[in-house]
Amino acid sequence: MTAPIPEILIAAAAAASDKKAVDIRVLDVSRHLVITDHFLICSGNTERQVKTIAEEIDKRLGEHFRTRPFRREGEREARWVLLDYVDFVVHVFHHDEREYYDLERLWADVPSEKYEDPESTDEPAAAKAT
Repeated sequence: MTAPIPEILIAAAAAASDKKAVDIRVLDVSRHLVITDHFLICSGNTERQVKTIAEEIDKRLGEHFRTRPFRREGEREARWVLLDYVDFVVHVFHHDEREYYDLERLWADVPSEKYEDPESTDEPAAAKAT
C-alpha cells in the first residue's frame, strides 16, 4: 500500500472476517479515481452469507464510527452488495460474481493488500491448545 490503511477500513475488514468472508483485499485506487480512495473486496459462499457480511460491516461502522453508507446497492439479490462510504467502497461478492467480474484483475496496476485477521491462525486446533 502506498499509505497506511485507515482505521475505519481495517474495522470494516475485521467485521467481514468475523462473518467468515474469504479473500479480503484492500485496493488503493486513490491515484486513479477521484471519487474514492480504497476498495475493500471480499466474498461469501451463499447469498445469505453475503448479506450477513454487508450487514455486519454496516453495523460495526455505525456503532464504532457513527457512519452509514452514502449509498448501498445489491442487497435484495445479495450477489454483489456495494456499500459506498465515499472515502472507500466495500464490495461484498458472492464467490461466483467475484470470479466473473474479477475487479482485482481490472485494478491490477494499483497497490493491493490482503487482510489477515490477527486473531486467526492456520495452526490445527490441537497445536493451539499446547
